[in-house]
Amino acid sequence: MKQAQGGTYQAKIRRLRGFEATSNLLKDRIRTAGETRGFAVTRLLTAWAEIVGVEVAAITRPVKIGYGKGGMGAALTLLTTSSNAPMVQMQLPVIKEKVNACYGYAAISRIMLTQTAPTGFAEGQPSFTHAPAPKPAPDPAIKAEAERAAEGVHDNALRDALESLTQNFLSRAKSQRGKL
Repeated sequence: MKQAQGGTYQAKIRRLRGFEATSNLLKDRIRTAGETRGFAVTRLLTAWAEIVGVEVAAITRPVKIGYGKGGMGAALTLLTTSSNAPMVQMQLPVIKEKVNACYGYAAISRIMLTQTAPTGFAEGQPSFTHAPAPKPAPDPAIKAEAERAAEGVHDNALRDALESLTQNFLSRAKSQRGKL
């Protein structure tokens, strides 16, 4: 191996790359963990709400994909509450179509439902909440400052965008000052 000034050639190349995104560092571990449960495409786990829709994702969770002996015609197991199971059962053809669209081919031939209680005593109880938490109301002083910054703009859409940008910037600057 070539030696460069200050260390090996590979170490020097690594230093030149700088910081890497966390997703790049964990990609292989996440894929391996997903594959042990049958998820060759981890996007099915990470973007469940985007694939099947927020309403369905709020009441279901993909648990496992089982493959037959030939490798084609996999079975997807979904976890849902017993009260939501009949509604999910009616939507299975649509869910199967959306999941297969994620894979890019007809990977899933059937979907099985597993029912669970919505609450329980067990640790690690599944959570069926996907909806993002509502944003808190902006600080009135920051909102007033944002309105002042955008008051000369005549285009409504541009003015709203500028106010939003200013509010985000001032809120972030305020939170950064609070951490110091």
